[in-house]
Amino acid sequence: MDLQNQQRIKDAAEKYNPEDLVVILGSSDAEGAEIYAETVANGDPTFAGPLAGVQLGLAVYHVFEEDVKSEADTAAWEEQISMMEMVLDPDSLAAAVAAMRKEYSRYSL
Repeated sequence: MDLQNQQRIKDAAEKYNPEDLVVILGSSDAEGAEIYAETVANGDPTFAGPLAGVQLGLAVYHVFEEDVKSEADTAAWEEQISMMEMVLDPDSLAAAVAAMRKEYSRYSL
């Protein structure tokens, strides 16, 4: 996760109640998704960005998780996401983020 996005998330968590925020990731690889999820929940594991040492505990989900997919507009999902769902491994992506959420998040949907 780049430094600008880390700062945006940190600013949002300071401005709004972290319990009311949900981060939805769309990463295409499980390792990246896992690192991004850890970053917004437990802090930047590389200790390089604005979230270094900042444990926000935010709720974090991958767009392929059923909790997110079930809330999406069907036509928009079909147009914007369904192709990626066919070529990626949605189960491993969802599992990677869910594992980080279970370990580090204080909040959920």
